[in-house]
Amino acid sequence: MLAEISESCDTIEECYEFMLAYAAQGLPNDEGSRSGGQIREYLGRAAKAISGLGDSCATAVKQEQLDPAEKYHAFFAVLQRDASDSLAAIELVLAQPAIGSPLIDNLNASIHLRALLTDLFLLTEIAKIQRTPAKPMASGG
Repeated sequence: MLAEISESCDTIEECYEFMLAYAAQGLPNDEGSRSGGQIREYLGRAAKAISGLGDSCATAVKQEQLDPAEKYHAFFAVLQRDASDSLAAIELVLAQPAIGSPLIDNLNASIHLRALLTDLFLLTEIAKIQRTPAKPMASGG
């Protein structure tokens, strides 16, 4: 389950990185350029990854027996709120007839998306810790 969450995180981060490059191109809309055709694909994949994130995290706490569970659940509630807000912003952009660089630049600047990315970075680091066996402490003396 942690691998599935990690994959979702990667998909969302890839979308954000693509959006940074897209915003820098100064395109008036998403028609007639290769990256213009790709922006909707990246946003669609990110939306799909975001929409299942909260449930995947809740399942991971149970399957991976993460402890203390209440701390994970509290954080996942924050993650779910940030994901929901980010998803609403992405879906609003996807609903537009044209997606130009200025629109994506504003989506990149959205505090909701930045909060979600920060949550994901934290989650990615925690997943790495969970996959690494604890080292025995050396006895001093």
